[in-house]
Amino acid sequence: MSTVKATNITWHEGHVSRAEREALLKQKGVLLWFTGLSGSGKSTIAYTLEHALVQRGRLAYVLDGDNIRHGLNKNLGFSAEDRAENIRRIGEVGKLFVDAGVITMTSFISPYRSDRDAARKTVGEGNFFEIFCDTPIEVCEQRDPKGLYKKARAGEIKGFTGIDDPYEAPLNPELVIDNSKCTPQEAAVRLIELLEKHGKISGLKD
Repeated sequence: MSTVKATNITWHEGHVSRAEREALLKQKGVLLWFTGLSGSGKSTIAYTLEHALVQRGRLAYVLDGDNIRHGLNKNLGFSAEDRAENIRRIGEVGKLFVDAGVITMTSFISPYRSDRDAARKTVGEGNFFEIFCDTPIEVCEQRDPKGLYKKARAGEIKGFTGIDDPYEAPLNPELVIDNSKCTPQEAAVRLIELLEKHGKISGLKD
């Protein structure tokens, strides 16, 4: 739970509405929240989707978990409390991006269901799509691009999700992707179809 320290402040509405920004961009702001184990393909798919959308003239941006921890959240560790604050902050940032009309992707393990549900509540129903990268842990561990599973198995990393810390799978995600059964490009096509289905984008051409 984040402590409220700022008082005597007022939210200021600008002179440009979200609808006007979306009309300018010819798209609707949305946050696609990629969740899954380390190595499940979250960042790869998110960046592939970003590239595909920008190539088609849409404004998209990836908020990657590792990158965010280099700056905005560099003062947070990996305890349950810090993980919750990590997700709370990115939920608030995502809300701002959505208000700006940007198609935004976040790539965070975000292992706790309550934290993801809180982010959904912050961003708002209809603006938040939970994308579950349900890649088997055996595949994730075989990939191990950062060598983290190996270190966790050796006891060099404590509290590693999927090894000695839990991952709570989404109950009703907007989309489930098993990255061991499809390419990032195929996943991006499915995600574009999801965005079109919900009216976030239309008329995309190769």
